[in-house]
Amino acid sequence: CVRRRYTRGMANGMMNHTESIVQQMHAAITTALPGAEVHVGSNSPGHFELRVVSGAFAGLSRLKQQQLVYAAIAPLMKGEGAP
Repeated sequence: CVRRRYTRGMANGMMNHTESIVQQMHAAITTALPGAEVHVGSNSPGHFELRVVSGAFAGLSRLKQQQLVYAAIAPLMKGEGAP
């Protein structure tokens, strides 16, 4: 389930790019953490909100949990196409 938030006045091209990144982030996290409950949203271009609930986090510190999620989306946050 991906929660979408649309902001009035945002250019269609930017919204399409942002929505594409949201979908890619969702796919990357669910691939890295099968069975996870994943919600990705965007409040503005280049700013994303993630909520991930996974059994893989059991017994891990918050830092280790964040590292698992960041490792999944790191390729999307690098290079020319980064948000």
